[in-house]
Amino acid sequence: MIYDAAEEDFGVGDYVKLEEGSDGGTYRKVVAEGSTSGCCGGNGGGGGGWLWSLWWWAKLVLVVAFLVLLGAVFFKWVGPFFMDKEIIPIIIWERETFSKSMLALLVFSSIALFPTLLLPSTPSMWVAGMTFGYGYGFLLIIGAVAIGVSLPYLISFLFYHKIQVLLEKYSKQASIIKLAGEGNWFDQLRDVTLIRISPFPYVVYNYCAVATDVNYCPYLLGTLVGMVPEIFVAIYTGILIETLVDASNDRRSLSAAQIICNVIGFCISLVTTVIVTLCAKRRLKKLQAEEERLLR
Repeated sequence: MIYDAAEEDFGVGDYVKLEEGSDGGTYRKVVAEGSTSGCCGGNGGGGGGWLWSLWWWAKLVLVVAFLVLLGAVFFKWVGPFFMDKEIIPIIIWERETFSKSMLALLVFSSIALFPTLLLPSTPSMWVAGMTFGYGYGFLLIIGAVAIGVSLPYLISFLFYHKIQVLLEKYSKQASIIKLAGEGNWFDQLRDVTLIRISPFPYVVYNYCAVATDVNYCPYLLGTLVGMVPEIFVAIYTGILIETLVDASNDRRSLSAAQIICNVIGFCISLVTTVIVTLCAKRRLKKLQAEEERLLR
């Protein structure tokens, strides 16, 4: 809508002068930036800002309390019930059928071979945590991971050009993983580590890495470093499952202290994983933006 300058003063209130018309007396009406209401975090309303902040923190506390309560319910009732019906029979069969050395071989083989077949290997990591704990479990998993990511890397050389065509076809989605093939040895190591920490699918990148021209050594070392958080979370999950299995198998419920410790430990592991993943994702986006700016 057009207004005449003689009828209204556009320098005050909710209006600002945008441009002068050809006749020297017409202006466009626009809403000033400071006209948002105080209840939404603006300057108006005086105390609206701190009320909004207080409400945000109250919602955060309620969400955290709900998650803790949900976790307690799960560990107290849902977990043991599920363990009795599904997990405990499998684990009892596994313990009675295989020795520890045989389990180590099965876990190592599955973690080493499943990624080549595009199958998830996380359940095998749980078994490693249940059976061998943090020390031997970590060594067993990290050795198998080295083989599990090397086999797809070598096999994908046979499909190098086809994978490159797919990456070019979906260039926007593949722009992040293309970063790993650029720069020097240290740049590739850093980018591969961030990709492994980020939510990018693990088994997919194993086959796509070759087409980005990333060298094998930074690819392998970056993968091993970036997989450390996921490995420890998987081992912790396995130990937690073992605790629930023992409690259910002995026909006893977990004590309040055990439930609190397990819930807190699980929440810390989950929050840490989410924070590290978000930081890695943010860093990848920053590197991607810098790369695009250099190419302009």
